[in-house]
Amino acid sequence: MVKNEEMNYYTIKDMETLSGVKAHTIRIWEKRYGLLRPDRTNTNIRFYSDDELKKLLNVSILVKHGYKISRVSGYDNAMIREEVIKLNAKTGGTGSVVDQLVVHIVNFDSPQFEILIEQEIQRRGFENVMLDIIFPLFEKVGVFWQTGSIFPAQEHFVSNLVRRRLITESSKFDNYNASKTILLFLKENEQHELSLLFYNFLALQSGYNTIYLGQNVPYEDLVHLTELRKPDFIFTAFINALTKTELEDYFRNLSQLEHKKKVFVTGRQIKLLEPVMPRNFKIVPDVTTFKKYFGILE
Repeated sequence: MVKNEEMNYYTIKDMETLSGVKAHTIRIWEKRYGLLRPDRTNTNIRFYSDDELKKLLNVSILVKHGYKISRVSGYDNAMIREEVIKLNAKTGGTGSVVDQLVVHIVNFDSPQFEILIEQEIQRRGFENVMLDIIFPLFEKVGVFWQTGSIFPAQEHFVSNLVRRRLITESSKFDNYNASKTILLFLKENEQHELSLLFYNFLALQSGYNTIYLGQNVPYEDLVHLTELRKPDFIFTAFINALTKTELEDYFRNLSQLEHKKKVFVTGRQIKLLEPVMPRNFKIVPDVTTFKKYFGILE
């Protein structure tokens, strides 16, 4: 992606990655239908504006659902957006919703992002929106970020919107008098907390009280807290890279907290490193397993 002080410009490779439309097809749509009007660098390389990316993203949604490019190319931008909204209302497909959310991310359009998420929550429920829409969206955003097709500010933008929604949904529960408590945290230098926030929501939804400490928690604080509050279970995730020895050493420390309470762990480092774990540890590879371990509390 090419950047200047005022606007972001995208190469045809960026356009292909973000839209799923092959570069060859994009060129045909330009030449035959005048769909896009790229500028060129001094070395004659095509580049596209934010508005052209948004248009291509919306057009690709319509074409994927059977619209003829010859027809869509005659629409103005307002009509294209209207057709996309109508299509989503009719099909309810998660793929088109994810594609629309990408448009809002590119545009830093938080009101439209939140309106669409709210519509899907009303239709599917919050848990299903997270599993079927938000997590696939983040997988897509991750690919875009790795290939340079979006920049870090856009990733932070969507992460903060989702984080805020997770906190809002979790705050609807009042489980302070629940019979069981789960302590959720991330170790020092571990910053990726969206999945932990979602597991916190699931625990609250299942009837547990939770103590949510979030990211970057020193081990000494855990020792003090577990002595003071005595949670029934401990839950944490390991996403950032570390060595197998570092992970196993940390496990040994955790296993000593408050008389070897059950400790549940998740995250890609568990799968990658396959560490030796103390007996009181359980791996939680996915939401289904989490629900198995922490079923609805009676």
